[in-house]
Amino acid sequence: MSLQVFGMPVSRGVAIGRAVLVASSRVDVAHYYVAADGIEGEIQRLRAARDAVSAEIETLQRELPAEAPGEISALLDVHQMLLHDEALTGATKHWIVERHYNAEWALSAQLEVLARQFDEMEDDYLRERKADLEQVVERLLRHLAHDGAGAPPPIVAQGSRDFAGEDPLVLVANDVAPADMLHFKKSVFTGFVTDVGGRTSHTAIVARSLDIPAVVGAREASRLIRQDDWVVIDGDAGVVIVNPSPIVLEEYRFRQRQSELERARLDRLRHTPAVTLDGERVDLLANIELPDDSAAAVAAGAVGVGLFRSEFLFMNREGSLPGEDEQYEAYRAAIEAMNGLPVTIRTIDIGADKPLDRMSVSELRHEHQLNPAMGLRAIRWSLAEPSMFRQQLRALLRAAVHGKLRILFPMIASLSEVRATVDALARARAQLDESGRAYGPVEIGAMIEVPAAALAIDALLPHLDFVSIGTNDLIQYTLAIDRADEAVAHLYDPWHPAVLQLIHRTIERAHAIGKHVAVCGEMAGDPAFTDLLLAMGLRSFSMHPSRVAAIKQRVLRADTRRLAAQLSRVLHAEQPAVAAAAAFGGSPAH
Repeated sequence: MSLQVFGMPVSRGVAIGRAVLVASSRVDVAHYYVAADGIEGEIQRLRAARDAVSAEIETLQRELPAEAPGEISALLDVHQMLLHDEALTGATKHWIVERHYNAEWALSAQLEVLARQFDEMEDDYLRERKADLEQVVERLLRHLAHDGAGAPPPIVAQGSRDFAGEDPLVLVANDVAPADMLHFKKSVFTGFVTDVGGRTSHTAIVARSLDIPAVVGAREASRLIRQDDWVVIDGDAGVVIVNPSPIVLEEYRFRQRQSELERARLDRLRHTPAVTLDGERVDLLANIELPDDSAAAVAAGAVGVGLFRSEFLFMNREGSLPGEDEQYEAYRAAIEAMNGLPVTIRTIDIGADKPLDRMSVSELRHEHQLNPAMGLRAIRWSLAEPSMFRQQLRALLRAAVHGKLRILFPMIASLSEVRATVDALARARAQLDESGRAYGPVEIGAMIEVPAAALAIDALLPHLDFVSIGTNDLIQYTLAIDRADEAVAHLYDPWHPAVLQLIHRTIERAHAIGKHVAVCGEMAGDPAFTDLLLAMGLRSFSMHPSRVAAIKQRVLRADTRRLAAQLSRVLHAEQPAVAAAAAFGGSPAH
């Protein structure tokens, strides 16, 4: 039966494929692919876990006291029967062999299949056996989690068909944390759907970095969609169609082909300079998460990195954080890969929806705050952990020997924080001098993502070389909306007059004293805002590499003098989105 699930579109395009469910469990489950030569090892892990659980059950049965009710022994018999049932272990091997799932993922996938079968049984007794099945699987998962072999290997390269078989795959989950998204970054998934999330949650941002269609906030998607269902993800409309009819499927396949043709056309603009019709040069920069992403930035035609999110180096490390030398090598790799183009690296921005695996004392305080988005995060956390902060600053200064480096401090709200970061940088330099290690010159900047910073911009600018506007958080804090909460996602409005005024003020004041200003939030990569930002005087946009060509196309068609003449009309309108459409041309943005 075909059905539709509605959510929020966060990455455009159409994806068609079979559903791969990352099921939630009371036990944390690793999800990764295994290479062909690792399949037998995964099957052995599964077999060993089954034998261990079977031995446990046998021991429990032997040690039952004489006065124990007979039902307990019968229940253990049921667990033993389920454990050795081919519908569980045999089918789980199928997921390992055919899909190259690791043993934990294969078990979770098969549990999902069997649980639905139990739910559909008419007999009450049989239907209630689902709980027994879940308990057996939980025991197996616990053994697999402690067998010492559960660490994921490197993910298979993008586009590989080794694990996908003949059918494309789409990922369906309740949620995918930003750190976990990195595991899927080079995977075979052609799209994904989550139950929760907002349009500018970090999960959605990293999803866009995959450059695949995605829908978040789809509520019951992971419960309504079954393993191996055919799924169409409409990333433009925010609609997920499950088991579509042949007519609908063909329509979306046609749209897929049209989208591929459009991408190919835009790709031809890669090496065209971004210059407006009236001769204004515009720098289109890339946002990246890891050093390897630099290659994609260069390939997309970006003229530098406007935002390297360094916190992703700290994630998915099972409690072991990167030391100074490891960070230095990562930053050096990113800088050298850009072949002399400037690289802006943001210091670690943990907190809210980007926690670390290992918590320090101050992080533990942060973890239990009622509102982590406004708690000890970003620069506040760094200043509260001076040793770790100086370690990162030393690594950055050392990497600056290898190219043009700018250091960006996140969530600056006051002049005292700017002074504290400048002092920390000076201490890091002094430590490098003492140890005799070389370091290079850097420019320093602040993320303008707190309304207080935008309003106090005149006091901040003399102490900085540049500023970068983080529109995602600026909108969140200006409108008092948690951008990761789908319940209020409809209130998240980049076109709100207060937001536009703060952005315009920051650009205007920076230009007034000759300081460089960029926008590195999601607005920079959205063509709906390109004309408006150009009208405000912005000449530096930073976005995911996949968005560079689309924004370049808008820049090449723009006349900044004509746009600037219409700016006041838009900024003072009751509905700026409608006014912008009328003033700049196009349809109203949503």
